[in-house]
Amino acid sequence: METDSAILHDFSPLFRQYKSGRVERFSGTTTVFPSPLDPTTGVSSKLAVIDPFTPVSACLYLPSNPPSTSKLPLLLYFHGGAFCIESAFSQTYHPHLTSLASRARLLIVSVDYRLAPEYPLPAAYDDCWSAVKWVFSRADPWLARFGDLRQVFLAGDSAGANIAHRMAVRAGLEGLGFEGMALVHPYFWGSEAVGSEGREESWRAWMDGLWRAVSGGGKGMDDAWINPAAEGEEAVARLGCRRVLVCVAERDPMRERGRAYWEMLKGSGWRGEVEIVETEGEGHVFHLEKTEGDGKVRELMDDLVRFLTKDREKGWEGDRLPDDCA
Repeated sequence: METDSAILHDFSPLFRQYKSGRVERFSGTTTVFPSPLDPTTGVSSKLAVIDPFTPVSACLYLPSNPPSTSKLPLLLYFHGGAFCIESAFSQTYHPHLTSLASRARLLIVSVDYRLAPEYPLPAAYDDCWSAVKWVFSRADPWLARFGDLRQVFLAGDSAGANIAHRMAVRAGLEGLGFEGMALVHPYFWGSEAVGSEGREESWRAWMDGLWRAVSGGGKGMDDAWINPAAEGEEAVARLGCRRVLVCVAERDPMRERGRAYWEMLKGSGWRGEVEIVETEGEGHVFHLEKTEGDGKVRELMDDLVRFLTKDREKGWEGDRLPDDCA
């Protein structure tokens, strides 16, 4: 007779899954309640329900003194955590997004999607696409009053950057467009090592096992969900955004994948603008583990703010907004 202590998967330090179905997460579980006013930045935050049946929700961030006669650019943010930990309401993300909303003067929608392994992919992709449609529907009063649907950005770190890429690919297929997309230390991988990527068999086996656990077991390491190169340049050539920023870190095990993605975009025939920035001496999502007082964190934040505020008056010049949101 099996007990609750029988382990099915152990992917410490992320999570452990028991044969009973119970999942034990080891990080990203400390939450922060949205606040009407952040005393340092003046940013307001609140919970919004996107789909009460799934459920999918979001944390919205509104900078202080929003304009009364114009609109604010919108940022759809997807948190990281290997698809299996963290949330839009975790202590990890609240300070980061509060600061970003204040500095870049953005209305941010941080999406709280369902997590694997209880809800393996494509659950997170489906939830985030629901959030995209929800944003364009202006369903929330803040979106209706303050959001500029001609200046919508996608962004995310790690698994969230992976999600942002998938949203831009889907948008391109459906003829939709975003102003820009910022990928911070994107969670891309593959069966064969590229460049200076680690070749240790045990490490690559751990990565393979984790991916199979969060993707439901039916997706290999060369599936397009985890390895954009498998989809081919023709897919990214139709990417549904005007500009892309790829951020990598020197000591990030996934650094080479981010650089390969940048190179693929440049050579794909995609008509947009792509740039890459690299942080020396730092590892994966270091900016979430340190305070903004750290010099390298400030530099990365400066790059993100510059990207998100560049050409602010131009807006998207693509095909169209979603049919049900125009």
